[in-house]
Amino acid sequence: MGETARREFIMPRQRRMIARIATVGDNCIDRYLPPIDRALVGGNAVNVAVNLARAGHETAYFGAVGDDPEGRRTREVLASQSVDVTSLRTIAGGRTSHTVIATGADGDRHFVSEDFGVCRGYRPDERDMIRLMKMRHVHIGWLDDAGITKRALVQAGVSVSQDLSVNAEPRNITPDALTIAFISSDGSEAEARAFAERTLAGGAKLAVIMRGPLGSLATSGGEFFRGAALPVAVTDTTGAGDSFIAGFLSAHLAGRPVAECLVEGHAAAAETCRIFGGFAQD
Repeated sequence: MGETARREFIMPRQRRMIARIATVGDNCIDRYLPPIDRALVGGNAVNVAVNLARAGHETAYFGAVGDDPEGRRTREVLASQSVDVTSLRTIAGGRTSHTVIATGADGDRHFVSEDFGVCRGYRPDERDMIRLMKMRHVHIGWLDDAGITKRALVQAGVSVSQDLSVNAEPRNITPDALTIAFISSDGSEAEARAFAERTLAGGAKLAVIMRGPLGSLATSGGEFFRGAALPVAVTDTTGAGDSFIAGFLSAHLAGRPVAECLVEGHAAAAETCRIFGGFAQD
């Protein structure tokens, strides 16, 4: 059994450009029901991109928005967070994705409804793929492409991760070819281990199981590592898993051991639990 990963809450490191990374897939406007009554830019691929940029990585986002006020806002917010939006596609007559969220007294969020808008059916085009193949690492969120993008990138020698819990369609979430597969689970540790083992058997090189307040579990075969969630006063859990992914990836790309990557993931998730949405915004 690997060392349990623990540490105190940390402040973000001083900004520095470290690695060229891209995220591909979903964006949305998270609409919080009253009494919160706020609308924030979010989505797995967007939240991961912003948190990687805030950690000092040169980060680009690839996705699609509608030519509506929500799409323009998404572009503006990402640009304000130092995320490269050159490859953010605007679909004429399209509708930007949105999610309706209810938040409980404990800060846990519940999705009331989801409208994927122009994210449904989006996939990188030939020009996008040429650019993506030059990246050091690509993270995929909700992407409706039957795994075509990740397989092409891996064949080109690009390191690829994917959150396999943000899409319900089996054809989009197979673990084959992934450098890192992230999966959310609120079950027992035995169930988390089984998830991890099946994910490795499906072709992923490293499986990371995110268990919310129960911590995390990771394995690349043979040895399991546990990560401990940090105690924090929770305002909202929306985007906490996305921040965990960004923290883990930042440490992983710096060549740090798996146990330390889990520590960084939990530190990033704890920071996000203190605010509404996946990252601080007006």
